[in-house]
Amino acid sequence: MSKLAKFAEEKGVKYFMISYTDLFGGQRAKLVPAQAIADMEEDGAGFAGFATWLDLTPAHPDMLAVPDADAAIQLPWKPEVAWVPADCVMEGEPVEQAPRNVLKKLVKEAAEEGLRVKTGIEAEFFLLTPEGDQISDPFDTADKPCYDQQAVMRRYDVIAQICDYMLELGWGPYQNDHEDANGQFEMNWDFDDALLTADRHSFFKFMVKSVAEQHGFRATFMPKPIEGLTGNGCHAHISVWDLEGKTNAFAGDAGGQIGEVGLSEQGGYFLGGIMKHAEALAAITNPTVNSYKRINAPRTMSGATWAPNTVTWTGNNRTHMVRVPGPGRFELRLPDGAVNPYLLQAVIIAAGLSGIRSKANPGPRYDIDMYAEGHKIEGAPKLPLNMLDAIRAYDADPELKAMLGNDFSASYIKMKHQEWNTFVSHFSRWEKDNTLDI
Repeated sequence: MSKLAKFAEEKGVKYFMISYTDLFGGQRAKLVPAQAIADMEEDGAGFAGFATWLDLTPAHPDMLAVPDADAAIQLPWKPEVAWVPADCVMEGEPVEQAPRNVLKKLVKEAAEEGLRVKTGIEAEFFLLTPEGDQISDPFDTADKPCYDQQAVMRRYDVIAQICDYMLELGWGPYQNDHEDANGQFEMNWDFDDALLTADRHSFFKFMVKSVAEQHGFRATFMPKPIEGLTGNGCHAHISVWDLEGKTNAFAGDAGGQIGEVGLSEQGGYFLGGIMKHAEALAAITNPTVNSYKRINAPRTMSGATWAPNTVTWTGNNRTHMVRVPGPGRFELRLPDGAVNPYLLQAVIIAAGLSGIRSKANPGPRYDIDMYAEGHKIEGAPKLPLNMLDAIRAYDADPELKAMLGNDFSASYIKMKHQEWNTFVSHFSRWEKDNTLDI
């Protein structure tokens, strides 16, 4: 009996969602009855890749999504269904542009160097009305709504239901809060291996949207869904361990500004890779047109954007792109809610390995308030102003492109250029308001 057939028998599962994530972060799935899952587990479910956001044509043969049986998750809100992330294969070979394949290749590459990357993410989201045009709670109007206990309790039914499900799944959720924007929430669970975190991140987005719909709301991870309010970040906490996962390779005292915050020499090099590739990295961590309304935003209603616009790092200070809140790990505050869960982890590993191999210097540590005093720093690179600048920065970084895979990079750049061209071809109300009478 196949693993998934046994899973179905033991847990009463009637259907499996064989799911993969495309280049733009869209989750695609086929619903397969348990009676047919053994064949799908061996051969994969067939998809026309061109019909999703992959760089394929209608002439390409079937793309097969082969489920990872060890990663199956039974839907807590519909236990007769299980979700299974899949790896994309075509004619017996991995599809190199498929995001989960990109990540698995880099996890293997890190392991070959004796490294095991562990991450935790902070996925922020808004609860909106079904139309998506306003927040769902008309009483959530405070100027500084962060941690507002009344507001979080008004959405207790949604937040508690999601947290209960994470407890049931064994993810180790440990805190939930109302975030800095009206209508915005964040839920945290334990950090783990990069691939497991990516699978859980994907499922989390699916789960949050599904539960919100049950309650008559619409959940969005869009980077900046409401003008004037803080956007949705997806901060990543990063540490690297030995292959047994027992010794933190980032923890130590490298001396100087790195050692003062509790990072080892290797941790400093990994951080150096993140800093070295930051401008190009933004094309992956901030993948939409809307992303750049978050990282280049004017001051929000709460008084801060909580998002970086300059490539700087610091100690325990939330106004920089990277902060080191404690020994043995650091937080990358650049990614936003639209980031592809698999590509987020992949680009972190790629940049970090690049840094270790080249012994990259992360540059000076700045301990100032970047929001108030950032203008005093000279020479620090600025993050891209828009998606086109980010795509160009990525295209101009051959090392990062090669680390992620040249086939993947060519497809990603091509399709992101197409997305940008669609955006600039769109006629907006702003154009008429500002140009009609000129």
